Amino acid sequence: MSIISSARGYLGADIGGTFTDVVLEIEGQSFSTKVLTTYEAPEHAVLEGMHRVCAKARVTPHAICRIIHGTTLATNALIERRGAKTALITTEGFRDTIEMRTESRFEQYDLNLVLPEPLLPRNRRYTLRERIGANGKTLIPLARADVENLAEKIAEAGYESVAVGLIHSYLDPEHERMVRDVLLERIPGLSVSISSEVSPQMREYERFNTVVANAYVKPMMKRYLLKLAQKLAGEGADCPIFLMHSGGGIISLEGAAEFPVRLIESGPAGGAIYAAHFAARFGLERVLSFDMGGTTAKICLIKKQTPKTSRVFEVARSYRFKKGSGMPISIPVIDMVEIGAGGGSLAHVDAMRQIRVGPESAGSDPGPACYGQGGERPAVTDADLLLGKLDPENFAGGSMQLDMDAARQAIMTNVGERLGMDDETAAFGITEVVDENMANAARVHAVENGEDLSSYTMIAFGGAAPLHAGRLCEKLGIERVLVPPGAGVGSAIGFLRAPFSFEATRSVYMRLSRFDGGAVSTLLGELESEARSFVRSCDAQAPIGTEAKAYMRYVGQGWEIPIDVTDAEPAADRYRALFEAEYAKLFSRSVQGLDVEITVWAVNASTRKTTPAAAIPLGSLAPIEASTARHVYDSTLGYKVRAAIFAREQLKVGQLAEGPCVIIEDETTIIVPSHSAATCRSDGCIEIFKRDKVGAQPALALAVGA
Repeated sequence: MSIISSARGYLGADIGGTFTDVVLEIEGQSFSTKVLTTYEAPEHAVLEGMHRVCAKARVTPHAICRIIHGTTLATNALIERRGAKTALITTEGFRDTIEMRTESRFEQYDLNLVLPEPLLPRNRRYTLRERIGANGKTLIPLARADVENLAEKIAEAGYESVAVGLIHSYLDPEHERMVRDVLLERIPGLSVSISSEVSPQMREYERFNTVVANAYVKPMMKRYLLKLAQKLAGEGADCPIFLMHSGGGIISLEGAAEFPVRLIESGPAGGAIYAAHFAARFGLERVLSFDMGGTTAKICLIKKQTPKTSRVFEVARSYRFKKGSGMPISIPVIDMVEIGAGGGSLAHVDAMRQIRVGPESAGSDPGPACYGQGGERPAVTDADLLLGKLDPENFAGGSMQLDMDAARQAIMTNVGERLGMDDETAAFGITEVVDENMANAARVHAVENGEDLSSYTMIAFGGAAPLHAGRLCEKLGIERVLVPPGAGVGSAIGFLRAPFSFEATRSVYMRLSRFDGGAVSTLLGELESEARSFVRSCDAQAPIGTEAKAYMRYVGQGWEIPIDVTDAEPAADRYRALFEAEYAKLFSRSVQGLDVEITVWAVNASTRKTTPAAAIPLGSLAPIEASTARHVYDSTLGYKVRAAIFAREQLKVGQLAEGPCVIIEDETTIIVPSHSAATCRSDGCIEIFKRDKVGAQPALALAVGA
């Protein structure tokens, strides 16, 4: 094999719950692979994937000049409670804040409701006598001797990491900084996180919980990132490594090691960026991003080619994925709904004799029963295999052989025999339940955001999404689906499309009736400087743009809405007009006679996003015939139908593949239902649409943003 030595490539690596996806873009070409995630040493899968794509591209790892990485390790550590031995230091009287939560009941009619346990038990929570007031003034000074005495206790207990969260420290961080300085003086090598840097925002429960989460995963993530960098350099990829953060941007390895809590949902964030890229290419104003992998499914609304963002995200929801039952993390994050519905999600029959799927997953070890690695419980992948959606001889490009008999045995033992069903009906029951779970999550997410999904286009990616997108669209009333090139490794590709970015936030309370334009200008300037310096540490040359937001609400309300004030004159009348216009969009009317208050300010700095070339509209569509076929279960009809089989590279621009058909590629499989048809777009996207729309040329409409 000849080696190309002068090329310069960019590598994206996404560690998921089942597969690790690796993509190399070099010389205008893209090479990708999927490797089973190695839980004990996650870097091994990244290294194996790197060598595979380098071999495909005929280059050595020395050709890689930048690596963008995303991982679920921080999220999994929080969910599985396997972080560092951590202590919390807080203000006297607030020791139990993370246990009391907000005292709200996420399921008010459940008399046996059990609240999730806090991340740290009470005996690992310590207090100091000090107090900063809500106006930022010191009410009780902090004595250094008290901190020194507490440092002795921390040292004796052998803590690896400490979280410091003092009341109202977002207004005056001096007490928290003193605690950190004393701890590091007395205990060199101790990992310390302070809330005024991790999450300088109001609401002590969310802020304390966020700094605890950061401290809890920080030692583990720091060790992992250092080991990964060393291993990659040792294999020849001695280049800068950056991390995808939950807000949809890229930060340096050093920044990620200091604030690992910002890596939560880093993989799904890459997927949303990937979908937004194709939304921009096709001029789509309303897109439903559907990312289904081996462990979870992620659904995100993208409007005007921009994913919706939020300031709070919940990890490890314990009660049917219900809002309020998880661990709130107060960081900038792409707003999406995530449910335990992936190819590895396990199915069982509950006490009511109903089929349930997820959130438990088979992961990569042992994986679904059909993987032949000892799994005995049925997963969604087993059901897809029995229904003919997957080819047992050519799974993952032929790198894995699937065991049909093992899948059938697992489904019959755990579902079919218990419910008196044959294997095919039981398999259909499993896929129908998981599809309905995802559809219901999408409906709820849309309703919460005041959206009607029937006007949306779905962009489906992830290893399992193209298998289920057709049925999901039928349930949601969505008429078009785009499956982009490289859909099976979409999040990893999204990493390579993301800008370097960082959002600086600060809670400074201000009512519009007492608006101080000078103070606002100064505050926004400070936040812009902080955000820009962080981005500049990642890329010293690229132009940087900024966006400013004020989180506003009527006085007396509990939660705020984000208002873009980037180009707004800092004046009360101007801010009120912007707020009332946005409020009316969400709630159909504004409220007269009430003052408006601002609670949080944010400035996001980022390098410029690349604008993709627009897709070329299609002309007439020419039907294409397939040389092979197999029987695939049609969920709408309720029985198997003969489906034509196409290789993705076989479809040329403007050719029409009428359903039912199967479009195969190395990392995923696309199922085109009986009522639909598919064509290939100029950029390689597969567009799926209702067959009754073929004569109306839906692809032409899609290109102009319908």
